[in-house]
Parts: sequence; structure tokens; C-alpha cells
Amino acid sequence: MHLTPDNKLKRLIVIGDKVLIKPSKPIEKTASGLYLPPGVHEKEKVQQGYVVKTGPGYAIPMPLEEDNWKPEEERIKYLPLQAREGDLAIFLVSNATEVMYDNEKYFIVPQHAILMLEREEDL
Repeated sequence: MHLTPDNKLKRLIVIGDKVLIKPSKPIEKTASGLYLPPGVHEKEKVQQGYVVKTGPGYAIPMPLEEDNWKPEEERIKYLPLQAREGDLAIFLVSNATEVMYDNEKYFIVPQHAILMLEREEDL
């Protein structure tokens, strides 16, 4: 299979309660017109970005007596995450892990470090 920009992230598997976030482009100029140096945004405690992929959620252990007869893939159940692909996430940078993938910057963030989500859908 040949990877294209559209499917390059499909081969990544996010584990457990983790969320892969692509940071949104920081504002380089204040409302009053003052230009900010590049390092200012990296020192902030809170950052925002778009959810690219999510893990399956929190694993729920199955009772041992039910485990034996089920196929391997059905033995583990997950409590799903609140974050969904496409959400704008506001998260704590101190709990995030910065990674580079295909020359782009991403953050791997546990769900508990996400403070707020903005979702484009009618309530």
C-alpha cells in the first residue's frame, strides 16, 4: 500500500485513553498589533489543537469466569473517550508529550489533561 497525505495517519494506533492532537497555528500578533516572538507560545501552560485520532478509551476488565470462552478480541471492553476526531481541544501542555511525525508537530495527550472541547455539531 502506498501512503499518501490523506492516509498517512491511518497506520498510527493511539493507545488507551490517549488523544493525538495537531496544535493549531499560534497567533503571532496581539490584538493591539504587537508581534510576539516564537518562544512565547511554547511557554504557555494551556494550548489548543485539533483532535486527529483517539485511543479506544479506558479498559474495563472482564470477570475471569467469562474470559475463557470468548475470542481474544472480545475479552477487553472499553469505556469510550469524550474527545472525537475533529474536535478543537484545549489541553494542559505539562501533561502532553510532543512528538514529530512526518515532519509535523503533534501532541499525545491523556484525556484527563484535556480541559475543554469545542465540537462542530448542533446540540
